[in-house]
Amino acid sequence: MHGFAATLTPDEARKVSSTPGVIGVYNDYKVDLHTTRSPDFLGLNIGDGLWTDRFDTGNNVVIGLVDTGVWPENPSFDDTGLPPVPPEWRGECEAGERFDSSMCNKKLIGARFFAAGAMAGGLSFDEGNEFSSPRDKSGHGTHTSSTAAGSAVANANLFGFANGTARGIATRARLAMYKACSVYGCYGTDIIQAMDSAVKDGVHILSLSLGGEPREFDIDVLAIAAFSAVRNGVFVAFAAGNSGPDEGTVTNVAPWITTVGAGSIDRKFPARVTLGSGEVYIGQSIYQGSPNFTGMAPLVYVPQCMVSDTKVKEKILVCEYADVAYSGMRVAAAGGVGLIGLTGSFDGEGIPVESFTLPGLTLGYFESQKLLKYINSTSNPIASLQFDYRTIVGESRAPTVAAFSSRGPNSVVPDILKPDILAPGMNILASWPTETPVTDDLRRAGFNIISGTSMSCPHIAGVAALLKAEHPNWSPAMIRSAMMTTAFPLDNSYRPIFLDESLKPANALAIGAGHVDPVRAKNPGLVYDLGVQDYINLLCTMNYTEEQIKRFMPEPSACSKFGGGVGDLNYPSFVAIFDAETKARTLTRTLTKVSELPETYEARVVNPRPDKVEVVVEPKKLWFGGQGESLSYKVRFVSKVDEISYTEVEREYGYIMWENTEHQVKSPVVFMWK
Repeated sequence: MHGFAATLTPDEARKVSSTPGVIGVYNDYKVDLHTTRSPDFLGLNIGDGLWTDRFDTGNNVVIGLVDTGVWPENPSFDDTGLPPVPPEWRGECEAGERFDSSMCNKKLIGARFFAAGAMAGGLSFDEGNEFSSPRDKSGHGTHTSSTAAGSAVANANLFGFANGTARGIATRARLAMYKACSVYGCYGTDIIQAMDSAVKDGVHILSLSLGGEPREFDIDVLAIAAFSAVRNGVFVAFAAGNSGPDEGTVTNVAPWITTVGAGSIDRKFPARVTLGSGEVYIGQSIYQGSPNFTGMAPLVYVPQCMVSDTKVKEKILVCEYADVAYSGMRVAAAGGVGLIGLTGSFDGEGIPVESFTLPGLTLGYFESQKLLKYINSTSNPIASLQFDYRTIVGESRAPTVAAFSSRGPNSVVPDILKPDILAPGMNILASWPTETPVTDDLRRAGFNIISGTSMSCPHIAGVAALLKAEHPNWSPAMIRSAMMTTAFPLDNSYRPIFLDESLKPANALAIGAGHVDPVRAKNPGLVYDLGVQDYINLLCTMNYTEEQIKRFMPEPSACSKFGGGVGDLNYPSFVAIFDAETKARTLTRTLTKVSELPETYEARVVNPRPDKVEVVVEPKKLWFGGQGESLSYKVRFVSKVDEISYTEVEREYGYIMWENTEHQVKSPVVFMWK
């Protein structure tokens, strides 16, 4: 990229914007930061699939993370057994506060620090609250980087929970940390400089677990920086955001990036509450102590955990889920003997686990409502808490969509489905700085369990690294297509993936193409490829002016509009939008063969509502000869809905699949009436 950052008055900024050669001036803004089991849950078992000796060879693949830094002493960054750093690597290990070049190795091959934007915004890094170096104070960057490509660490756990061998997804890939975020948040100027540096250093994959409000692409500096990375062949993954379950909340929606939602894994940390009525409800908890009471204790319900407003001595406090771990400290100080956190309707059965400081657990929404009903039904509600101090794996349906995971439709370009894909993001165990407390009572550990689309994003970055190692010549769009067209829309019981907030089946606005399946993505058969010119044509179709397009491609670039509108972009998913004037849509796609042998594919349409929309694929068969051959097809969508109220938006979804006995290339289709 070609640009600079400076502190200007509004008048100076206007003058700069009118200077010949300046194609855009942007006001800086702040954005937010949005494992022992997840590799196994994804089917990445030692000696199988992408983790055999043959396929776990990502020695020359470099994953760059733009995040809060790294704690280099953590064993997840051990480089034992790795060959020398790839000779084409151009990055550096920058020195700073408690960080020097000796802290990089053959695993962590680069580390840089960017804070000029934050400091221009008034933040100080010399007050002991943050390190003026790539060292991680927050813990967020250490967690995400070890998730993407951490080395194997035996007996990793948090206070004895989730014990096992922790591995990153791409265990032999190299890592480069670009610290552009801190405990204070992230500034756009620092993120852009970090991304630009990562591309020049030679990363192959970029993972950014951060984001702000969706913006039109020409004024979204992160989208513009990501476009620059993709132009240079770098696969870019962004977190979808943590503003679910409301629809239209997904962020990072540019089609040249891969947008990742968060799902659960099949691991639970059970704890029980037994009521005086004899009913037993199962919640979750990371509590490692021994309760100082074993019998029944009175229950007291206090909204929002307002401990100071009630008498909790020798009682169990029941309150809506807030910062229940911190509330536990206050309950203990007030003489309370336990705490039950209640999950709200927005979170449903999704329970981000807490490391309680006193006997405590969190209940899902449906059990929470039953508990409140019991409390209101008797003058003397009592209960006891029981802890198994164990981790259960493989006994629950997973994945489910985390309630916090942001949902589509895409608010900038509704014709392009976002998020793209689902990956593990609920209660993920990964590395943590040993000086950063994992609990409000300042306990510390080398691993921590946290949740968010921040955790799902590096899973996809790791899978992308595995695919890049296996297919070095694949473009970023081919890598994304391979993941999307082989993703699973079903859970481990072969039933539809459910929403945590309602326990109802999820649609494509929540899961995109489905849950990532790394082993199947290695051999997708066909892919939907996209190049820079395709994205330029998209911007033309969106009626961007020549001046706006220069922000993405400074050199002159001819373009042509898609005949079918924005939805004609060769994306691995479809969105057909109907209104009073538009009753039919025809969209075109082109498939490129990546498997070796000649194959014939036949189209199959999964349409749950043929009474509402007719879907016709032409041709119905595609005959592919050699590897690299491309063939196109058209899909005609015809709405059968005569009238629909303008006050409602109806949505249905299905799939278009190209399949044979060897491969199934599956694309989600969303029908929307507005």
